[in-house]
Amino acid sequence: MYEAFFGFREAPFNLTPDPKFFFMTPDQREALAYLTYGIQERKGILVVSGEVGVGKTLLVRALLNQLDESVATALVMDAMLTFNQLLRMALADFGLRPSARDKVDMLMTLQRFLIELGEEGRNAVVVVDEAQNLSPTSLEEFRLLSNLETSTRKLIQIVLVGQPELKGTLNSHRLRQLRQRIPGICELSALAADGVGEYIRHRVRIASEGTAGEIFGPEAVAAIAEHSKGVPRVVNALCDRALLISYVLDQRQVSLESVRQSIAELEHGFQGSRPRSQPQRGEPAATGAWE
Repeated sequence: MYEAFFGFREAPFNLTPDPKFFFMTPDQREALAYLTYGIQERKGILVVSGEVGVGKTLLVRALLNQLDESVATALVMDAMLTFNQLLRMALADFGLRPSARDKVDMLMTLQRFLIELGEEGRNAVVVVDEAQNLSPTSLEEFRLLSNLETSTRKLIQIVLVGQPELKGTLNSHRLRQLRQRIPGICELSALAADGVGEYIRHRVRIASEGTAGEIFGPEAVAAIAEHSKGVPRVVNALCDRALLISYVLDQRQVSLESVRQSIAELEHGFQGSRPRSQPQRGEPAATGAWE
């Protein structure tokens, strides 16, 4: 709605994990290097952990985007499945269709595929997002899957990405064999306070193709940083709402008051799709939560 008003080619603060908007914090840079190195060196099992909303899925998308054709990739997004279901999803993402759905047939199909890749000098990686939802049994199955190897190298790399609960599960005594095979767990944290402004400017610059000015003033940025605690998903939600409020008020720069209203509305939640009043641009915006 507000894109043309601010000079954006697209909405800058969507919650979908678009790699185009990937913001390289020190944590993200370290995680991307850890994953890239681990895949290239065929380390077998890699793990990235982080709280809700810190950018784990966007990191995964950025990783998959930068891998070249020498690496076959499969991404599994729904970890609340059995291992057999997860394996079937991974095979489908690899473009494989086993003749039967039993586990043995699927594993044989995968092994033949991996051996063919190896003969071509290629690699394979399966990324499991939301891996904190994996059962200990499924995690153990992934350990066994990582055992597919030749005398010199692993045939498949497993990347587990999840919330901090995943780290706790992996450190359990039951999964000690799996934990011993993981070359460290890379942890993502929220943005530092001074990084929030850089993050906002980065997304504005990408969405406007570098044409937009300083749309978020210093006070607005400071309020967003304080309320969001540096969590990118919360930053996105606040910025998106503040831009809409500013558009309704016919203001080319997001003010502190617009951010405060955004915070109040998002904290109360939205119970419908229409504001209590629908002002024209230039008229006072509605206050309070949506009804």
